[in-house]
Order: sequence, then structure tokens, then C-alpha cells
Amino acid sequence: MSALNKNRSKKTGLAPGALIHIGRPKPGSTGIDVVEYDDAHLEKRQLASLAECLVRKPMPVVTWINVDGLGDLEVLQHFGSCYGIHPLVLEDILATDQRPKAADYGDYLYVVLKMIALDDKTGEIKSEQVSMVLGENYLISFQEGLEGDVFEQVRVRLNNDKARLRLTGPDLLLHALLDVIVDHYFLVLEKLAERIEDVEDELIENPTTRTVHAIYQLKRQMLFLHKAVWPLRELVSGLQRRDSQLIRDTTVIYLRDLYDHAVQVLDTLETLREMLSGMLDIYLSSVSNRLNEVMKVLTIIATIFMPLSFIVGLYGMNFKYMQVYDWRFGYPAVLLLSAVIAGGMLLYFKKKRWL
Repeated sequence: MSALNKNRSKKTGLAPGALIHIGRPKPGSTGIDVVEYDDAHLEKRQLASLAECLVRKPMPVVTWINVDGLGDLEVLQHFGSCYGIHPLVLEDILATDQRPKAADYGDYLYVVLKMIALDDKTGEIKSEQVSMVLGENYLISFQEGLEGDVFEQVRVRLNNDKARLRLTGPDLLLHALLDVIVDHYFLVLEKLAERIEDVEDELIENPTTRTVHAIYQLKRQMLFLHKAVWPLRELVSGLQRRDSQLIRDTTVIYLRDLYDHAVQVLDTLETLREMLSGMLDIYLSSVSNRLNEVMKVLTIIATIFMPLSFIVGLYGMNFKYMQVYDWRFGYPAVLLLSAVIAGGMLLYFKKKRWL
């Protein structure tokens, strides 16, 4: 986060539309993959030169261009001039701290959201911004290219010449990419739910400081997810209202289904956040109860030894004329009296259910 803020500060005083990459640089060069398809043909290739993107085939051919990596500003500027993308949109694509949103620019739609995955080894959430530009017969997706993508399922579906994607325009392709990203939100939440259950079991059996650290780590992750997912409902709702002519009527029903998925993600996220808040309260209550138990035991011990200390102190006084000093059974009698008092107090405490 500090590195991100440092990069953001580089834009201070610059004119709107200034192209500066804000985010982690991708190792290696920028990759550009192109998929062109219709109901009968499918062609996949990697661009050998930027000039190839100038070839814009008429409908019904749909062109999907996937740009992997944002470090090369020349690539972004080329796509901007090639497809008439506004400089402010290019600026938002490079600023990888964008809030999920959708904006209509007339000839094209701009959509941005977070692609999220969970590292099984470290337990950390990995996030990557995905920007999409939807035109009449094309869709361009821009990725940071840090952790791979989740679009492989969409590529497999495109290989099937009978798939619905092959029979419609790029708006359904946009839905497919959004849908697979949202579906991976469910996978991340499912894994986090399993971790929360493990921490909950540990909280009940033997809570330690490690437990509360795990709870706070999960709460931070939930806060990050909430920031990334909460605007998603508004994004999908705006798309399904058909404010743009680029979204066909046949695609709206699929966007409604995507909206339901987004709401389910939010509901699951809120449930997990409430569970974590309750777990923290349980931990604090458990610590307080353990402290009360310790204090109760110490109080009982001190209460038992109070009369015993009195007896020992009384008969430990060094007065010359004390009759018990000459009594043969004085010492055993004091021990017996102390045992009777201690035993009687223990029985009384047990009867009161203080033990």
C-alpha cells in the first residue's frame, strides 16, 4: 500500500490524462493475445507488431484482444489511438487502484474491477485490476499480468463452435469474463470460510494470542474484499439497465443472473465479517472468563488461609506467660483446628457452588 501511494504521488500536478503506471511492474515484456471468432471460425494468435490491431474486421466477426502487462506505455498509447480510447480512460487503466465501475463513452464501454485469488501457501489474497473496453465488434481486456488470469474457462468455451459465445456479439463475451471473475470470488470466500471455521474451533478449544492474530488478519482480508466487491453490484446494475446500445437485449438476462451472483457474494462476505466480529468478542470473553477463574481460585485460597494465618499469628506471639506453651497436645491441637477450619470452608464453598 505504501508503494502504491508513492506511485500515486508521482501524478501530483500533472494534467488529466497523463499516462503513469501506478502499481507493481510485471516482469518481462507485455503480451498481446488476439482471438477472432464467429459462429463458424475461430482464430487465435499473438501480435507480432502493434500495427496488427489496426485490422478491424466487420461484424459478425468478434475480436477479443487481451493485453497482459501495463508497463509498456507505448502499447497503451497505440491502442488508445487505434480504437479511439479517451486519454482519461487510458489513465484509469494504468491507475491500478481504481474502484470497480462502468462508464459509457458512446462508442465504447469502459469496465474495471478486481480479479482476486487466494494463495494456498501463504494465505494472502492476491488482487489484480482488470480493465475492459467494449466496442461494437471488439473487446479489449487489460491486465496487470502479475498472477495470471481466470479466463482460461472462457477460452475453452470459445473452442466449442456450438457455444452461445460463438453465436453472439462481444457483449456476451464481456458477461462471460465478468462472470468467471465473480465465480472466483466464491472460491476465495469458500477458502476463507474454511479458515474461519478452523480458527473458530481453535478459539473454543484453546485460544491463544496466535488465535487473535489470525482473527485480525482475516478481518483485514475481509475489509479488502469488501472494498473490492461492494461496488460490483452497482457496476452490474448499471450494465443491465441497458443505458448503452452496446448491450443487447439478449444479454440483459445474463447480466441479471450476474447481478444475483454479485449480491450472493456480498451476502456471504457480510456473513463472514459478522462471524469474525463475533469471534473476536468470544475471544475477549474467553480471556475475561479465564482471568475470572484464576482470580476466583486465588480468592478462595486467600480466604481459606486468612483464619489459618490468624491462628498461626496468635500462637506465634512470644509472650512469656502463655498457657499453651506448656500443654503437651497444643501443637497437634492447632494443626487439627486448622485442618477442620480449612475443610469446613471447602465444604461450604462447594455447597455454594463456588468450586
